Amino acid sequence: MAGLAATLGSGAMTNPIVDLANADCIFVIGSNFAENHPIVSRWVLDAKQRGAAIIVADPRFTPTAWSADLFLPLLPGTDTSLINAMMNVIVEESLWDEAFVRERVEGFDELCDLVSQYPPERAETITGVPAEDIIRAARAYANADASSIVYCMGVTQHTCGTETVRNLANLAMLTGQIGRPGTGVNPLRGQDNVQGACDMGALPNVYPGYQPVADPANREKFAKTFGMEIEQVSPKPGLTLVEMTQAIQDGKLRGMVILGENPVVGDPNAAHVAEALKKLDFLAVIDIFPTETSELAHVVLPAASFAEKRGSKTATDRRVQWMERAIEPVGEAMADWKIICRLASRMGFEKQFTYPHEEAVFYEIRAMVPGYAGLSPERLQDAVGGIPWPCPSSEHPGTPILYTQSFNRPGGKGRMLAAEYLPPAETTSDEYPLVLTSGRVVLHYNAGAMTRRTKSLQEREPELFVQVNPQTAESFGVREQADALVTTRRGEARARVRLTRRIPPGVLFMPFHFPEMNLLTNDALDPTAGIPEYKAAACRIRPVEEGDGHA
Repeated sequence: MAGLAATLGSGAMTNPIVDLANADCIFVIGSNFAENHPIVSRWVLDAKQRGAAIIVADPRFTPTAWSADLFLPLLPGTDTSLINAMMNVIVEESLWDEAFVRERVEGFDELCDLVSQYPPERAETITGVPAEDIIRAARAYANADASSIVYCMGVTQHTCGTETVRNLANLAMLTGQIGRPGTGVNPLRGQDNVQGACDMGALPNVYPGYQPVADPANREKFAKTFGMEIEQVSPKPGLTLVEMTQAIQDGKLRGMVILGENPVVGDPNAAHVAEALKKLDFLAVIDIFPTETSELAHVVLPAASFAEKRGSKTATDRRVQWMERAIEPVGEAMADWKIICRLASRMGFEKQFTYPHEEAVFYEIRAMVPGYAGLSPERLQDAVGGIPWPCPSSEHPGTPILYTQSFNRPGGKGRMLAAEYLPPAETTSDEYPLVLTSGRVVLHYNAGAMTRRTKSLQEREPELFVQVNPQTAESFGVREQADALVTTRRGEARARVRLTRRIPPGVLFMPFHFPEMNLLTNDALDPTAGIPEYKAAACRIRPVEEGDGHA
């Protein structure tokens, strides 16, 4: 969101998912949507059947890469260098859209100065991708009538994640591949309704609708709505997830409410997270199942499941939809918004949290969030597939494609922000000679709180595993289907070895759905977005020996 907001003006997909079928070239980087966003695959395969070129950049040859016309096996954390080299080729061969850049973009000269330092040959030494393949990718993307970029957490979960996202926006603007059908910059959200949560201000530095907390006008607006004085509303941004953990360790944060999240499994450097949560004076967890995090809670409140809730959700491509419950909440379970209202009332905010039903909450949203102003529960209930924001009035049909005429920035121009390549926070050494990267597999979801309870899924994917290239396995003495210990500077985990040539030598892959995995990952942060570096950590591997026990 930070990267796209700075360059284009809004942190969201520019085009609908279904519009991928209209692309003539699709550049996929840091996304394995065949396993993690399978609905997206349908529209990408439709485009391929029409003759579109599919380019996939990933450290692993994933199921998404099976459909690729060109696969770019880059090393973890080198995305920015690859994109710079593609833009180097586009500028050197005059493949850029001069009219689009001159009329609608700022910062072109500074971008050219930087990308001139990244010829494909230099990028090959950084990324491991052959220079001739970088050239092929650049030409295919720039020459297509309509090219689309698709990315996900393989790009963002690095200390340079914001820079890489900015660079993807640079690539789209340089070639004029934005603001039209089949084009755009399209981040895929990691979970259901993540886009909606961000739209509603579930970020430390903005109110709902991405209105900065530091702006006095925004503070006054929200203070008035909630019957408060402006002095009662802090202009200081809050903390990100990893920053909260550190604040607990520093004694600055003493109580937490955790809703629908399992940070003891899902957060990086997980042992450090569990240690911090144990120090809290008070921890409440709101969830539908017991989790490793709820075991540390002073109070656990039973939430309603998706089938027991109603209200709006916003999809990854900005489509706002209305969802009806299938059944009433069972037992003492309660919808999240009702739990929050009851907590707020007990804390002295009775007047601010008196919503009689879900529709009342949405009416407040439309009054406070400009992009939702034209939406209503009634409109959404009648809209098959939802309505994409921005929708500024009740007569407006919604906005499927962003930036058709101008960008959402001062003067209406997009801003190119040149991005220098920065290596991951941890690089390999004699002690930790390998790179560990992480991701998802098709049979499990996030921290596994639901899927690891599902017998059929657990039978098929029962334990933590590590993918190892046979060349790496031979060098470090590990064998197929044997147990190995993977160690980083933060801890070690025991995992079953799976040999595969779909991952390059020197790189290991482990899925993050199992409790042991995030004992290993790095909690170093992107300095702008505060996202931890899940995708690159220096590590080593060895066979399990007698006496190792369980990690």
